[in-house]
Amino acid sequence: MTAREQLLAEAAKRILITDGAFGTEIQNWKLSEADYAGDLGLTKDQKGNNDILALTKPEVPETITREYLEAGSDIVSTNTFSANLISQADYAAEHLVREINVASARIARRLADEYAAKDGRPRFVAGAIGPTNKTLSLSPDVNDPGFREIDFDYLKGVYREQTDALIEGGVDFILIETVFDTLNAKAGVMAVLEAAEDLGRDVPIMMSMTLTDLSGRNLSGHTVEAFWHAVRHAKPVTIGLNCSFGAEQLRPHVKTLSQIADTLIMVYPNAGLPNELGEYDEQPATTAGLVREWAAQAQVNILGGCCGSTPAHIAAIAKAVGELPPRELPVPPVVTRLAGLEPMTMAA
Repeated sequence: MTAREQLLAEAAKRILITDGAFGTEIQNWKLSEADYAGDLGLTKDQKGNNDILALTKPEVPETITREYLEAGSDIVSTNTFSANLISQADYAAEHLVREINVASARIARRLADEYAAKDGRPRFVAGAIGPTNKTLSLSPDVNDPGFREIDFDYLKGVYREQTDALIEGGVDFILIETVFDTLNAKAGVMAVLEAAEDLGRDVPIMMSMTLTDLSGRNLSGHTVEAFWHAVRHAKPVTIGLNCSFGAEQLRPHVKTLSQIADTLIMVYPNAGLPNELGEYDEQPATTAGLVREWAAQAQVNILGGCCGSTPAHIAAIAKAVGELPPRELPVPPVVTRLAGLEPMTMAA
């Protein structure tokens, strides 16, 4: 059975649980620059380069991953949100991209297999690919709207390097997450599809959009429905939302997506919004109560947490939705669906 088939089979039985945040959990370790840098001899300050810990202090991502598995996660993601050439260039660590991704994927794979062996319940690994700090749809120069720092083919190559390394490390899926620019996501999709073609096998894609305003659009201006129309051709095994403003504000957008997408819905919101100190105050019971509403209305298949969420949040979510049935996949009518910033459906 392929990873795609196995995930769909498990998701038909119950609501699955993914993991929570890495960044805010890593902050709790109060690491020094020397902890991040290790003995790699890099020329720039490494403090804050969370991804490099797979090489310099692997016990950190390993401990966090283990805590999420203990909390009930069926899916764990790799600590590789910024493990790409563009983001690692800020730390003069571009040459370590492959090594970081392979190491991080192997940590998650080993632990997922360990927990699956204990109780026979499958555990899955999602190779996390973030959006980078560049955008293909928008100019960074207000005086030159046509200017772009990078082009599509360059970004596709950046994603391809990361994808290949994550697959080498043993991930089940590639998770293109926190999509603020739909064109960036499409470069990621192309990279994964090309990698799958070269391997001669299916590499399932997970897609997760982040909303940047309360009207329900991402930074490139796409609505949730338009985003789905734009990426549906990739046959993602999950589509969903993450980060954003917390669960309360995501409610109408989760409902919209659940009604139109003929694939699994995965939602992992922030634990509310950060306070003045940049810390997240929303308690596990609150987050769990909010996401349970979606589950009770059969709108989701997979739940977890993003910024500010902890293993305690994941455990509370798992407990809250444990007895609720999963969402059944709809069978939408076959029509031509297109997308600009708004969705367009051509009448039959």
